Amino acid sequence: MRIVLASGSPRRRELLEQIGIRAEVIPSSVEEKVTSTVPGKVVLELSGQKAEDVAGKLTGADVLVIGADTVVSAGGRILGKPGSEKEAQEMIRSLAGTSHQVYTGVSLIYRDREGAEKRTAFAEKTDVFVYPMDEEEILSYAGCGEPMDKAGAYGIQGRFAAYVEKIDGDYNNVVGLPVGRLYQEIKRLTGGWNR
Repeated sequence: MRIVLASGSPRRRELLEQIGIRAEVIPSSVEEKVTSTVPGKVVLELSGQKAEDVAGKLTGADVLVIGADTVVSAGGRILGKPGSEKEAQEMIRSLAGTSHQVYTGVSLIYRDREGAEKRTAFAEKTDVFVYPMDEEEILSYAGCGEPMDKAGAYGIQGRFAAYVEKIDGDYNNVVGLPVGRLYQEIKRLTGGWNR
């Protein structure tokens, strides 16, 4: 089976490799459009758009496309990737000393050996609790460069780990891909798993 990840995220590719899935990376170039304000629905919309975009460019059978999108929801606001260091500071400030949710939506499009298409999608939520941070810690972390390509302006697998008190849910979901559930969904969708 040809497996294609419709995301340029190196973290998602690494997570797939961690569970033994070697995926071809073809990032989606779709202009993202969101109609919902509910985090779980937003990530399903975005992951679906990415998977559709890439699947539409592929030919052949026995191919699986994985689309994924992650957002952070804090205090009723959806936090995407910061556009500037100042925005990263504001996001981190809003997360410090409180809890927030990380949602990852995953959309799978599978074209079987006969060319029939099957689809499934799911959203995973993880609660993240952050220790209080002083202003110096906020400015230092926001300025380290790590927050700039990450939803919510932090990477739990990086320096921000120093400020994470605990999580409730799937750690890998916070990194960007809930690979345990993804593996189970792939098995269900494709009728098994042959490495």
